[in-house]
Amino acid sequence: MPLVAGVDSSTQSCKVVVRDAETGALVRQGRAPHPDGTEVDPSAWWAALETAIEAAGGLADVAAVSVAGQQHGMVCLDEAGQVIRPALLWNDTRSADAAAELVAEAGGAGFWAEAVGSVPVASFTVTKLRWLARHEPANADRVAAVCLPHDWLTWRLAGAPGLDALRTDRSDASGTGYWSPATGEYRPDLLERALGRAVRVPTVLGPAEVAGHLDLPGGVPALLGPGAGDNAAAGFGVGARPGDVVVSIGTSGTVFSVADTPAADPSGIVAGFADVTGRFLPLVCTLNAARVLDAAAGMLGVGLDELADLALSAPAGADGLVLVPYLEGERTPNRPLATGAVHGLTLRTSTPAHLARAAVEGMLCALADGLDALAAQGAEVRRVILVGGGARSAAVRRIAAQVFGCPVVVPPPGEYVADGAARQAAWLALGEAEPPSWTPSGTEEYAAEPVPTIRERYAQARERHLDRPTQD
Repeated sequence: MPLVAGVDSSTQSCKVVVRDAETGALVRQGRAPHPDGTEVDPSAWWAALETAIEAAGGLADVAAVSVAGQQHGMVCLDEAGQVIRPALLWNDTRSADAAAELVAEAGGAGFWAEAVGSVPVASFTVTKLRWLARHEPANADRVAAVCLPHDWLTWRLAGAPGLDALRTDRSDASGTGYWSPATGEYRPDLLERALGRAVRVPTVLGPAEVAGHLDLPGGVPALLGPGAGDNAAAGFGVGARPGDVVVSIGTSGTVFSVADTPAADPSGIVAGFADVTGRFLPLVCTLNAARVLDAAAGMLGVGLDELADLALSAPAGADGLVLVPYLEGERTPNRPLATGAVHGLTLRTSTPAHLARAAVEGMLCALADGLDALAAQGAEVRRVILVGGGARSAAVRRIAAQVFGCPVVVPPPGEYVADGAARQAAWLALGEAEPPSWTPSGTEEYAAEPVPTIRERYAQARERHLDRPTQD
């Protein structure tokens, strides 16, 4: 049976999985860390990928490889294909003013929603290009091509065969701010508006088109897939169906569903991205997800398992203690300079258990706001599939159904972004019209009576916090 490999080059690390193309059975895997920060030299991603490939036993026997990666990151290349400056990552908010400029210049949020399905915020590549033009004009003048993290890694795996060989996919291109999911075309006018001139961009491939061939010593010329943005790959890896909403709790939090029609939300809350199958992926993103749990555990001096135990020992609603989890600014709502806050602190609620519960509930309430926004755009919500590192918390799994108000399904812990990339690679390797059907085993379902007061109190605290005169 042919083997395939999937790569997840995320914010924090690089993961490689090698799976059986037909059954999806895991054969071996490896991983390596990425450096911290909101800007990273792409060479660090390449070094991590090489280490992860070696830890996974190499790729000499695989028939196809696909790379999924963190969305939005700006990788600028000169005419020789050299990286000009460290890549600005999705969570770098220095381009917040540039985002506001671009929205205003083009006639407002409605224009952008219609043009590219999303309203630019600091995360989007188009805003980072405007920042580069304004703050580093010498570097901006050197840019010959701009691509995304997964595009660059795919290109390097192919041997970096010239700028015209850069390839990407619909899902990642839809997060740039200059490619339209509705038309399937770039908007070069918007890219030029941001950077001030035209530059090369990767060719956007269809779901099962070949991006090139693997160029590694000792390997066979394996096929390279078009790759994907991380959220689209996760949805593909977990096998999301119509009526499923995927909530991914990683460094960022995302809420998304698979749709047959493109979204165009002029409020900017729902980003109208594309998926990896030719459909669409309306998505809401928060900057603060699993890191909220990490921060709460750090404040309390406990590990994540003990944090979960503490949270579950407190009553639903934490007796009115509410944590607004905007610890690193926020993307939804668009408050890049916001801070977090605790509301309802009393003698009664001044306990580790109450704070632990408030942290879990606050993180989940921010994601539930995204669930509401998807529903308002017509998404069907029959159940929530909960994935990501934060889903490993027993407290998150058990409290989620109370907050979301619907059944919550939790697949076993896994590397679903890398699995989605591997499933895409299997689609290429098998040459079938449809992707192989890989079904995760060991899925758990959680159901609980909704507790509306949790979200009601959170909404009150959120609005009071955002209405402060000093906010942003």
